Amino acid sequence: MKGLAFTSAVITAVSLLGASVLADVDPIVIKGSKFFYKTNGTEFFIKGVAYQQDVGGNGTSSTDATYVDPLTDVSGCTRDIPYLQQLSTNTIRVYAIDPTKDHSQCMQMLQNAGIYVIADLSAPNISINRDSPEWNLALYNRYTSVIDTLQPYNNVLGFFAGNEVSNNVSNVNAIPFVKAAVRDMKSYIKTKGYRTIGVGYAADDDATIRTNLEDYMNCGSSDDSIDFFGYNIYSWCGTSSFQQSGYADRTAEFSNYSVPAFFAEYGCNTQGTRVFDETAALYSGQMTGVWSGGIVYMYFQETNNFGLVSVTGDTVSKMPDFASLSSQVAKATPSGVNSASYNPTNTVARACPTSDSNWQAATPLPPTPNGQLCSCMLANLTCVAQSSLSTDEVTKLFGQVCNPDLGENCAGFAADGSTGVYGAYAGCNATEQLSFAFNQYYLNQTANNPGNSQACDFGGSATTQSPVAATGACGALVSQAGTAGTGSVTSAPTGTGSGSSSSTTTHKGSAGMLTVPNFSFGMLQLGLYVTVAALVGAGMILL
Repeated sequence: MKGLAFTSAVITAVSLLGASVLADVDPIVIKGSKFFYKTNGTEFFIKGVAYQQDVGGNGTSSTDATYVDPLTDVSGCTRDIPYLQQLSTNTIRVYAIDPTKDHSQCMQMLQNAGIYVIADLSAPNISINRDSPEWNLALYNRYTSVIDTLQPYNNVLGFFAGNEVSNNVSNVNAIPFVKAAVRDMKSYIKTKGYRTIGVGYAADDDATIRTNLEDYMNCGSSDDSIDFFGYNIYSWCGTSSFQQSGYADRTAEFSNYSVPAFFAEYGCNTQGTRVFDETAALYSGQMTGVWSGGIVYMYFQETNNFGLVSVTGDTVSKMPDFASLSSQVAKATPSGVNSASYNPTNTVARACPTSDSNWQAATPLPPTPNGQLCSCMLANLTCVAQSSLSTDEVTKLFGQVCNPDLGENCAGFAADGSTGVYGAYAGCNATEQLSFAFNQYYLNQTANNPGNSQACDFGGSATTQSPVAATGACGALVSQAGTAGTGSVTSAPTGTGSGSSSSTTTHKGSAGMLTVPNFSFGMLQLGLYVTVAALVGAGMILL
């Protein structure tokens, strides 16, 4: 089935752009567990479509930094917005934006079409990795840069701090790092004086962890917990029902959730052409008291066969799913409440889940990355890592210097989401952390032998420098971190934000976006890293 001619689409889109460049949409606000238009108080239900090609965002990290930001592609927005309107779309989800580029034209066209945006904060090459989670300066600065770029637009509905980062029992230790990102992005928005924009999380539908995860992201202080919960759910396949699909059970689970919940992705495609009966259910009285709508996956046809349209250059062809969804959404007339008459009763946050064999995620969260702290610490060291080390070299050196036989040199950057043990320097970059570990070893070795010339060598990977005494603000930060780096830093950094730093925010030299091994101190288990260290001659540094 062919779509409208491209020339017609251009005419429509140009009218969107030019109709009123001063037009503005009413921001969406949160009250209790619902979204509302700020001005008139009408309840807002998301009628959304995922809108981005060739981007993954599911808790893994890629070395490929290339992706197309759809909100910078003016010709693409011109081409596609008329089709989104045919689907009665009022929200799109984008998975990775480029904060260095201009988004104004696409955002204006979307705004003129009454379409809001939910944006993920990560990118394929920089996200919280479920297999080796961190919350560091590079991530902090990436996430805040996306917020800085999009916050001026009133049609930005919210941000996702993670997407399916923890997806089974084996990797729930990653979720504290996501919650730390939520905490820090909420704080950043407030500190910068931006319009209040919600920060949430998009979870997958894994039966072994979903209840605990829902509770965890909602528990504790509201400063730390999510503003909304996105559910990626594909359990309604073909001709199913509210009961058979599990929608009834999920609705019951969220019936007393204290923040808005919606389907961040939905649209099972295992039964051929999708009929979207679940769309009718989602906007019916069975679900609208609990759910705030949903986002269909996805606009573009790709190899996974979820596309609503196929795009070749400037030509858009509607897939069979397009007509089904268009019909179902057009018929959907969710009945909501007005903000003025809405008095939330589900105001109590969930209790944090207890640790057991199916849930190993600690309630304590990683510290806020603090660039000033990292810079102060590095300047205060005598023995530091060479700045030209490669990723492989840094990995091997961590294995060497963090060997428990050499002492607890690496406790200062511990990052264990299962136990809640985090060093003060957990958010620093790899070179800074390696330098701290080298210096701890150096201090140990020279305490009783000041002339030990090999204590700061590590096969030429370390070098000495003249330390700069930590005074003033630096003194307070380093003092709170403690000599072992295991203290809690409560002083805020001076400057523009926690991510501000005179040091690099990515790892130095050619080490690139190295993921630092997650060491669990107390019962240090280095595994592969110790094995590698042994193979490359770790014994040579046992002085």
